[in-house]
Formats: sequence, structure tokens, C-alpha cells
Amino acid sequence: MAEDTAGDFMEERETLNRLMTEKADHVIKRFLSIDSLAYRDGVLKADVKELLGLTASTVLRCDDCMRWHLSRCMEEGLSTDEVMEALGISMLVGGSITIPHIRRAVRYWCSIQGPESREVPDDV
Repeated sequence: MAEDTAGDFMEERETLNRLMTEKADHVIKRFLSIDSLAYRDGVLKADVKELLGLTASTVLRCDDCMRWHLSRCMEEGLSTDEVMEALGISMLVGGSITIPHIRRAVRYWCSIQGPESREVPDDV
């Protein structure tokens, strides 16, 4: 599977989530509910929470989580500059071991923006 395309990733995620929730016990269902509630607007707005999720996912080196948060960052209207700054903080915290994950994240970010948008921050 070409995991770096938005359609393939989201389709697989939806299929696997459906399977997981069909088999889930009360602990898994409650965890998923808390996760969903945590990313809603609160004192921190949803876009900030998605950047935090992206940063944590990068430091933990979870490519699936990074793709999900990048997709959510796109839905929240975040810019490439905002995403790249969060990824820069992630690299600073996580160290050089995050570089391959950030490379894939940037490729995925570009793919969800569409072929006409290859926006790159000025200072890169």
C-alpha cells in the first residue's frame, strides 16, 4: 500500500478502526472516547491541540499518528509554516532519529495539499 497518499491512509485507517471497534472492550471504547474529547476546542483551540499531537507523535516516531495529525492540521486550516515549525520543535526534542519520520511527514503534507501546492517555508 502507498501509505503516503491521503486516500489510501484514510481508507485503511477507517477500515481498521471499524474492525477494532467491532472487537473492542469497554477499556478500548473509553480510551477512544477520551481521545476524541481531548482534541476538541477548549482553553486551547483544536488547531493548537493538533500541532501538539503532531509534535508528540513525531517524538514518539508514530508515522500513522503523524499522518492523522497532519490531516487534522489541514482540516483546521494550518499553514505549511505552522506545521514545519511544529516539526522543527519535534526534531529539537526528539533528536536526529526523528529525521526519517519528518521526511515522510513533509511528503505526506505535500500530498494532502494537492499537486498544485508545493509551498515551502522561505527559511528552509
